[in-house]
Amino acid sequence: MRLLAFRKRLSIYFPERKDVYKKPDAKSGMMVIKKAPLPADIKELGVDGVNKIWRDAKLKGAGLKRAKTLVEVAERSIGNTEAPESARIEIRMLLVDYEVYSKRMDDLLEEIEKKLSEIPYIDKLLEINGVGIKTVSCFIAEVGDIRRFDSPKQLQKLAGYAIVSDNSGKHNGESRISHRGRKRLRYALYEAAISVIGKNPEFKSIHEYYQTRAKNPLKKMQSVIAIACKLIRVFYTILTKGIDYDGQKMLRDIVRAEMTLAA
Repeated sequence: MRLLAFRKRLSIYFPERKDVYKKPDAKSGMMVIKKAPLPADIKELGVDGVNKIWRDAKLKGAGLKRAKTLVEVAERSIGNTEAPESARIEIRMLLVDYEVYSKRMDDLLEEIEKKLSEIPYIDKLLEINGVGIKTVSCFIAEVGDIRRFDSPKQLQKLAGYAIVSDNSGKHNGESRISHRGRKRLRYALYEAAISVIGKNPEFKSIHEYYQTRAKNPLKKMQSVIAIACKLIRVFYTILTKGIDYDGQKMLRDIVRAEMTLAA
């Protein structure tokens, strides 16, 4: 919420900033805001002034090229220029509030990570490219002791990803997910699916396969949900058997399944 409020205020006074920073909380951008909250302040600093902020902080990955781009964008900004002093105070207060919140979140995540390290095989989940501490912590918080489940299908049902028939109206005979389950777990798995599709080559390949296979191709959203269900099975197998994640084996299993269906 704090990042959202911060982003909204910046969009009023400096809407073009998003052309330079895709992430509103990018470190180099935050450093500039502390010194120069408004486009007019950035113009006054100039390229050398902006670059000096980063040099003094010994920040890597930001230099003259980025400084020049930022200044050029500030020069053509159409952001609100009314009551600049009030705007500077407001932006700086939001920035302080956000930094305090971020520090608390970092401390909380560190504590969560310590607690998770006590659970067997959690480290193996975190080795999966695209799976982070937030996903794993939410999964464990919602699922609890994995040993109380006899199969991944029970976890799928808990998350509201169980497949049920839709026999009403124009969708007669189609299948859909039940949505009867733990909403936070379902959302965490959905976000994790988006993440692994973007960052993990094996899951990306499976996502493409689901949408292009000859028999029963899935729509994009259906494929994302199928990936979320695949993650459930991967998590369950790792946590109950202690095996390492093997993306290539997962791909081979998909190929074998396709060949069996074709036969």
